[in-house]
Amino acid sequence: MSLDSVQGRKLAAALTAEHEELFQLILAQETAVLLNLLKNPRLTDQHLLVLLRRRDLSEELLKKVAHHDLVKSTHKLKVALVGNVNTPATVVMSLLPHLYLFELLNLCILSGTTPDQRLAAERQLIQRLPTVELGQKLTLARRGSGKILEALVKRGEHQVLTAALDNPHLKEAAIISFMRGGKATAATISQIARHTRWGNRPSLRLTILKNRSTPSIWYTLWLPGLRNFELDNLLAGKQLEGRQKEMIRQEIRKRKGPAHVT
Repeated sequence: MSLDSVQGRKLAAALTAEHEELFQLILAQETAVLLNLLKNPRLTDQHLLVLLRRRDLSEELLKKVAHHDLVKSTHKLKVALVGNVNTPATVVMSLLPHLYLFELLNLCILSGTTPDQRLAAERQLIQRLPTVELGQKLTLARRGSGKILEALVKRGEHQVLTAALDNPHLKEAAIISFMRGGKATAATISQIARHTRWGNRPSLRLTILKNRSTPSIWYTLWLPGLRNFELDNLLAGKQLEGRQKEMIRQEIRKRKGPAHVT
């Protein structure tokens, strides 16, 4: 039998195959056969779920799958289509609003997701944060990626910050950004300062000492460990309150004497 005849039989079978035979045809390498499968009235969501596990599908085929009536009406197919590494970005973007919060989270943190898919999922998830309940935010803070954590920390919610500080994906830059963003309070500042992972970082300590909401206890504990030029820079800053500047002056007096402090 010629190759053309074999191909023709496959194409015809894809249009008329029964339920079990469709599972076999889903393994076909020819895109034309797979496109014909999408026209088979016996095709079910189970067949498409198996098909979407393949990592060798063409963008052409995946676009056709995205427009199939089964995908439009079946949530798990939307999730599977978004999760396929070859799904075009335009299709992914159109489907992300239909995904649930923790389905988006899985795209952000699980292996096998492409960088573009991860970034798109993070953006979609971050957009939803204003309407997310506290319990869900706590889960996101414990499991989220760096970008999600940065967005959560910026909101300045005490309980969420507690969970985020223990997440290994949290970056120091995200905390510094929060400290400079205007939402840091005496309570959240002390929360960061007491944390075993963050409180000993020199750059973060300086950022904390530059915040006008920082409680006096942290000046008492940390000023003696600063270098002279760091004290001078803190004193020259315009953002600190009078009581904070006076504590810095006192520390300088201990080292240089009153004549050197203005």
